[in-house]
Amino acid sequence: MMKPSVLDHPLRAPWALLALCMLVALPFVAEALDEGFYITVASRILIFALAATSLNLILGFGGMVSFGHAAFMGIGAYAVGMLMDAGLASAALSWPMAVLAAAVFAAIMGAISLRTQGVYFIMITLAFAQMLYFFMVSLKAYGGDDGLSLASRSTWSGWNINSDVGFYFLVLGVFVLVFVGLQRLLNSPLGHALQAIRDNETRMTALGFSVFRIKLMAFVVAGAIGGLSGALLANQNGFVSPSLMQWSQSGMLMIMVILGGVGRLYGGLVGAAVFLLLEEILVAFTIHWTLALGALLLTVVLVAPNGLLSLWPKRRRP
Repeated sequence: MMKPSVLDHPLRAPWALLALCMLVALPFVAEALDEGFYITVASRILIFALAATSLNLILGFGGMVSFGHAAFMGIGAYAVGMLMDAGLASAALSWPMAVLAAAVFAAIMGAISLRTQGVYFIMITLAFAQMLYFFMVSLKAYGGDDGLSLASRSTWSGWNINSDVGFYFLVLGVFVLVFVGLQRLLNSPLGHALQAIRDNETRMTALGFSVFRIKLMAFVVAGAIGGLSGALLANQNGFVSPSLMQWSQSGMLMIMVILGGVGRLYGGLVGAAVFLLLEEILVAFTIHWTLALGALLLTVVLVAPNGLLSLWPKRRRP
């Protein structure tokens, strides 16, 4: 069995450090140009990049095609909204609780769905997300189909989250920490085992590995990160609704991963950036932007079937 490739540190490459410096400088440049709108766009990209990267963990590195990943985002978002509605606005408390709620749901969802494979796994994950969607629609106390508005953003001692710049830097910090953590996870024995299961599950079972347990652990980690992205998205939008859990949202996350590169560490980030930037650009030119976006995405997939990052040589350590 071929040993899974070791991933380079996400911030070690010169171009990665350059990109990080550009992200740090972005809000200052945007404010100097009186274009504060781009700070909000950048925050949104980083939040969806976080969600797409968590999906890439199980899809690209674990071989698990989940069509219910948006459920974790919805749980994280609603956890923040419900807790704020109950008077708990502290991010230090509500965000970890959102992550925990998403992780628990992922454990339940994974314990059932991971006993299946192929199209059955896809359909069960989709069914879980849709059940949760209709459940939230039925909760009239929290807005039902109309959604739930947040009175304000969460509070963080010593940090002005209500400022778009302050919120952006908090999102950037969270993204970098999670990104580095995922890189370390994928380079750990657990990460190597997960990638080996993706390549040959039968052989890993014969070697004595607990395939179900390893896949479930990865599924729970991905769900927890998805919940964190939902908590951040709820704070940015100031609003949560059941539409966050719809199958179309899961499909959008999958498109981002495929667009950037399945099984590539930066795949979720690149895919989210390209997808959302194309959306912002096309909306300004035509009301039929979805058609134009679909055509452009189809072109990208035809040119780079393994994602945009497949055009960049994959670096391996000796």
